[in-house]
Amino acid sequence: MEEVDVEPTVTNIPAASDGKHLGFAWGPGDILVYETLYKGSDAKGSGCSFIHEVRKDEDIYSPILRKLFNESHHIFVGLQTIREDLPSKNKKNQFVSISKNYRSVIRACMEELQQVAVSTKEAAVATQYGNQVSILLAIELIWNLCEVLFIDAAPAGSLLLHLLDWVRLHKADVDEKAREVLQSESPAEHRDYWDVVVSYVLQGRLEEARQMLVKQAALQPAARSMYKLIDTLLSRMPFYNPGGNQTLTEFDVKWRHWHDEVNRCLQDNSFASNRHLEIICKILAGDEDTLLEHKELLSTWYHFLVTRLLFSHPTVKPTELHYYAQSCLTMFLDSRSVPEPLDNILLAAFEFDIHQVIKDCSIALNNWWFVAHLTDLLDHCKLLQSHNLHFGSNLREFLLLEYASGLFTHHSLWQLAVDYFDHCPEFGHVYLELQIERVPLDTERKALKVLRICDQRQMSEQVRSICKIMAMRALRNNRLGSALSWSIRAKDAAFATLISERFLQDYCTRGTFSDLDLIDNLGPAMLLSDRLTFLGKYREFHKLYGEKRFGEAAKLLLSLMTAKIAPRSFWMTLLTDALPLLEQKELKGGFCCFECSGDLLGRPNPRADVLFRGAHLLPERLSARLTEDLAG
Repeated sequence: MEEVDVEPTVTNIPAASDGKHLGFAWGPGDILVYETLYKGSDAKGSGCSFIHEVRKDEDIYSPILRKLFNESHHIFVGLQTIREDLPSKNKKNQFVSISKNYRSVIRACMEELQQVAVSTKEAAVATQYGNQVSILLAIELIWNLCEVLFIDAAPAGSLLLHLLDWVRLHKADVDEKAREVLQSESPAEHRDYWDVVVSYVLQGRLEEARQMLVKQAALQPAARSMYKLIDTLLSRMPFYNPGGNQTLTEFDVKWRHWHDEVNRCLQDNSFASNRHLEIICKILAGDEDTLLEHKELLSTWYHFLVTRLLFSHPTVKPTELHYYAQSCLTMFLDSRSVPEPLDNILLAAFEFDIHQVIKDCSIALNNWWFVAHLTDLLDHCKLLQSHNLHFGSNLREFLLLEYASGLFTHHSLWQLAVDYFDHCPEFGHVYLELQIERVPLDTERKALKVLRICDQRQMSEQVRSICKIMAMRALRNNRLGSALSWSIRAKDAAFATLISERFLQDYCTRGTFSDLDLIDNLGPAMLLSDRLTFLGKYREFHKLYGEKRFGEAAKLLLSLMTAKIAPRSFWMTLLTDALPLLEQKELKGGFCCFECSGDLLGRPNPRADVLFRGAHLLPERLSARLTEDLAG
């Protein structure tokens, strides 16, 4: 967790140390710092201008934490599919299950980070991973508590059982110490033996404590009666069973009888001759001074809170938690100590102030992942309905938009952000339109991926923009087929005309067409522009001629000559293409007669004029032959 209201981490920027004037551009995940042309009085030399990138969120660049983002994305999408019409009990079970799935993903990443931190030989990398582990530990601690208090909303009796599980999960060092003790030659004489026993009692793990005490009792036959008495007290301590037949009132009566028995043992000085057993008995009695004497074993105020409740107020109600939490925090911390951000967040949770929890987490944590997903889950639980922001979007949507915008700065995680925007009904589509245009289109594969996303969401303007960019890039690289394909997708008639002319120029130069597959399969797309239509039909003429279907080829060529869609520079080529057809005996008479005869009303056929006008451009012999055939 980062400290709040303390000096921020200093990021050194080379230009700043030289006294140069700097400008800033804020982004969702980083800041661009650039040198300006303004020259301050202390500026040293002109130098060259640089742009520096200062990243705010380094987590998205961690390969291990990327797994956290990917896995949580799947859970998020699944959460959005829960039907609103399900019974509230069924939905509550689903929400608790989803919350546990989120926590399991956090734990998996945390364990992997710990392994890497231990195995790495670079101190800086180990420190970095160690810091990330600490942050994930805090995140999982907060999430688990929110799950108990808000999502599961455990009632009195069950509440303390959940809090015990919460403390045990996040205070696992006692198990490591216990293994070390048990693996020694004489566990009962190990220096950490009594710390393990007391730690078990503080966590309410009384069965494990009894098993450890058996080893000590075997070494002290004279004190066997005392060990038997403490074992009886430990074994008789009642725990509430939510699934049993016993009511909470009945449990409370039974617990009080047991508690009175513990107090009688203390008053009778039953353990006066054994300091360790007396400490255990005082803990069972809920003696606050004894608990505070074991701060090192408790380690945190919230562990002290749960232990205090266990041995003093096991039927605590959710509405009473804030009182005990505040008093435990005050008692546990020194008068000179200041609560850390984590303490304030947990205290706000115990006070059932959800919005304060989210606010403090937003300030203390270094990215939006936690608050975005937790808020989304709490919103589905109908716990945030009354809280709207002044500028329109509700709290859930605001945090999801911020988180998704940060993902868009990453070269691959931006794809996850699309689903987050999709589930922000008010501003999600607008944000997606703005962010999708900033995705670098490094390859055609990536461009097609972006295009598919835009197509699925009817983002026609973005589709045209992407296609134009890719078409221009392909044209610069002289990839005419790809450029034409993209311009057709963009429905850009002007650009399609330009590329079609480039195809025709290449044909005039080389005598062959490139990208025949594309041109042969233009279909209705050729109607996008006159020049594209001409290109497609002219290629069709070549196919007919190659298949020796001269009659059809002649008709198509004549229609191209008279449709006024051929570029002027291509007229000579068309006239040249007509010559081989004039050599065909079966077409000679009919072809010329068709060309030179008028229509049914007696008007002259304008197509003959085309041939006559172009004839003077041909070499003399060919021109004479063409003129003779047309006149005949």
